[in-house]
Amino acid sequence: MDKVMRMSSEKGVVIFTKDSCCLCYAVQILFRDLRVQPTIHEIDNDPDCREIEKALVRLGCTNAVPAVFVSGKLVGSTNEVMSLHLSGSLVPLIKPYQSFHN
Repeated sequence: MDKVMRMSSEKGVVIFTKDSCCLCYAVQILFRDLRVQPTIHEIDNDPDCREIEKALVRLGCTNAVPAVFVSGKLVGSTNEVMSLHLSGSLVPLIKPYQSFHN
C-alpha cells in the first residue's frame, strides 16, 4: 500500500490503469478533454501488479482500475469520476491542474 500512496501523490492527477481496460482509456480521454495531463501508471507493466490491485481495492476502489487520485486523494473509479463530472463537481476539483496551453 505504501507504493500506491507514494505513486498516487507524485503529481496532481494520477490514474492507475491497465492496457486492456477500455474504461481506463475513457477516463484518460475525459481528463485530457478537460485539459489535464494526468500521470498514468499502467499497473499491468509493473512487477507488483497484484499487490497494487489489492491495495487499490483496500483503499476503496470498487474495481482496481481505473483508479483516479487528485491531490493524493482517491476520487474513485469510472462511476465516481463520471458522477462527479455530470454533477459539475469534477472541474473545480481538477482546476489547479488544468492547462490552457495548446
